[in-house]
Amino acid sequence: MAGENVIEVESLVVVYRNGRKSTRAVDGISFQVKRGECVGFIGPNGAGKSSTIKAIMGFLFPASGTVRVFGLPAGSVESHKRIGYLPEVALYYPFMKGHELLELYGGLHRIPKKKLKRRVPELLEQVGLYGMGETLIRNYSKGMQQRLGIAQAIIAEPELLVFDELSSGLDPLGRHDLREVLLELKGKGTTIFFSSHELSEVETLCDSVLMIRSGKIVCEGDVSDLMKPLDKYEIVFSLASAAEILSSLPPDATFEDDGEKKRIEVNSHEIYSQLLTSFVNAGAVIHHSEARRTSLEDFFVNLVRPDGERGK
Repeated sequence: MAGENVIEVESLVVVYRNGRKSTRAVDGISFQVKRGECVGFIGPNGAGKSSTIKAIMGFLFPASGTVRVFGLPAGSVESHKRIGYLPEVALYYPFMKGHELLELYGGLHRIPKKKLKRRVPELLEQVGLYGMGETLIRNYSKGMQQRLGIAQAIIAEPELLVFDELSSGLDPLGRHDLREVLLELKGKGTTIFFSSHELSEVETLCDSVLMIRSGKIVCEGDVSDLMKPLDKYEIVFSLASAAEILSSLPPDATFEDDGEKKRIEVNSHEIYSQLLTSFVNAGAVIHHSEARRTSLEDFFVNLVRPDGERGK
């Protein structure tokens, strides 16, 4: 059902203990992932991403708080039947062949043998491993093993995909192929939740993003909405009388006039386009115009970098 929460995390706290010493890896975070959404989970190393994902999968017990998946307690057998999962480090039997591994996972999901025989070759081709089904996994590169891991995660056509470090080990071609696979699954309504260090990947694939630092959510929302206020649009022009046009500038606009040239900077692409049209219609000379778009990577770096280091 559209709008249904597939993942619900409420006041999650994860603590690791080593003797008398304890480390709070996740510090009271709350969020939801709705059916059909693709959500990127990003943060620096040690921020708490993997600990959160393990709690969602039921692989560790929270010190406090709750995690529910499909309305069921995290880790329940019923919820696991509906999830495809790829861990940060996936270890497979090196003396198995690629197709044997997928047949093993397909059997665990109780996929009929006849369907599995047809699905495995299709899946290998889909993830870019065409012709590699008979090759021993020990002879796979790291990137090929990651592709195989993605194949095992999607073999049962799950309702929810959870990936920890999605594109680990993949080269640019591998990331492109993976993006195409996930876009196809997203188009079919699959809910996707993943962590990644490839922020361009998150920006391309995701509807929304969660940013975590030191175990706390520091920012969340739609990717475009988060970055839109940081976009800058500049116009440098000459016009004898621009008072009427300038009277409609928004409060956050910047205006400079050195007598010969005037410079305007705004945050809205719509206002930028309107101003250019107005200036051209009024006979202004446009010396320079520029759109400086903020990438998710720039936004992320400025957000998670310690305050004393920002701008360096």
